Amino acid sequence: MTQQPADFASVGENVKIVRLSDRNKELDKLPSPETRRWVTRRKAQVVSAVRGGVLTFDEACNRYKLSEEEFKSWMKLLDQHGLRGLRATRIQDYRAHHSGTSASA
Repeated sequence: MTQQPADFASVGENVKIVRLSDRNKELDKLPSPETRRWVTRRKAQVVSAVRGGVLTFDEACNRYKLSEEEFKSWMKLLDQHGLRGLRATRIQDYRAHHSGTSASA
């Protein structure tokens, strides 16, 4: 019986060992790299994958052609407002609320 090689994913200060076969299964569950329409659920899946060690931050940005700023905003909005914060129709309201200005001006 042969063992699958392991991959190391850094999650914060922790290192998580992920078998390549397991990693590939998890990657298959994520949105397609060709995704262009980012609904709330897809954004949350990618953020969760990075936080869970399936992808690194850089891999996620490269895989989905996202800027670091955009991906960081997803993480911040999810932390501050939950899934509703990731809704594109509400993003200006949340950003305005956070910066202390009004979006209805």
